Amino acid sequence: MKVGVIMGGTSSERDVSLLTGQEMINHLDGQKYEVIPVEINSKRDLIEKAAGLDVALLALHGKYGEDGTIQGTLESLGVPYTGCGVLASSVCMDKDMSKRLIQHAGVPTGEWLQVSSLDELSSTAVQQLTYPVVVKPNSGGSSIGTQVVQEPSALHAAVEAALVWDEVVMIEQYIEGEEITCAVLDGQMLPVISIRSNADFFDYTSKYNDGGAEEQVVHLPADLHKRVEAAALTCYRVLKCSVYARVDMMIRDGMPYVLEVNTLPGLTRNSLLPKSAAAAGISFAGLLDSIIDLSLKERQKEATRS
Repeated sequence: MKVGVIMGGTSSERDVSLLTGQEMINHLDGQKYEVIPVEINSKRDLIEKAAGLDVALLALHGKYGEDGTIQGTLESLGVPYTGCGVLASSVCMDKDMSKRLIQHAGVPTGEWLQVSSLDELSSTAVQQLTYPVVVKPNSGGSSIGTQVVQEPSALHAAVEAALVWDEVVMIEQYIEGEEITCAVLDGQMLPVISIRSNADFFDYTSKYNDGGAEEQVVHLPADLHKRVEAAALTCYRVLKCSVYARVDMMIRDGMPYVLEVNTLPGLTRNSLLPKSAAAAGISFAGLLDSIIDLSLKERQKEATRS
């Protein structure tokens, strides 16, 4: 089977994508697959380089990778790809849209508002914010352009910085508590990982540098575990996810609040999903096997429905 590891891309998360791609290449079973590294430097590259692949193993993150556009392109080319489909990828990339949907489904998530220009900071809603807040690009990832703002005087600079990365910026109520992440594979939640960052929050450096955060499997009290699992699986179902995803949460006063859902979570050597899989007895190579097998079945189902 010719497996093309699609990595690089044109988003702000290109460097993370290259790390994910290399880690995938390191762990793919050479006895099962003919592994073909496919580095994307422009949108046109995919059309030229995906020809002849039996499956595209997506190591992309951010726009043109995690937002449904590359999934749609691969569908047009007739090349099966790994992970969530076009709709789930697109909706989960839009933090505002995904939060609206999970909130409607009864899943707790922090209050938020959106701004698309600095002029909107003078609105009544912004003036009534309670601090601290988290400022982030609406369609970003890896905490790029994200800041915790402690007081009103710092909001302008944080929004201005986030607007460099996206046309719309989310200002979200900061939730103080225990940060956890929940990997979901084939509709089943894997062991929960607790995150204790060495920075003010789980930022880019904490995520990808050695020793940037303390991450370990955590055994939650039974009733809390049920609430966490219910929230994770509800998000997975409501947002139409398939194959695998990662749901990030904060726990405050025994209640899980969902931060966001990642449809192509990182698979670098410091990433959370492989650690969760390992705790479930799934090796990195085994995780990649599952992702490929499940994805091929999902793409076949989608083709049958269409």
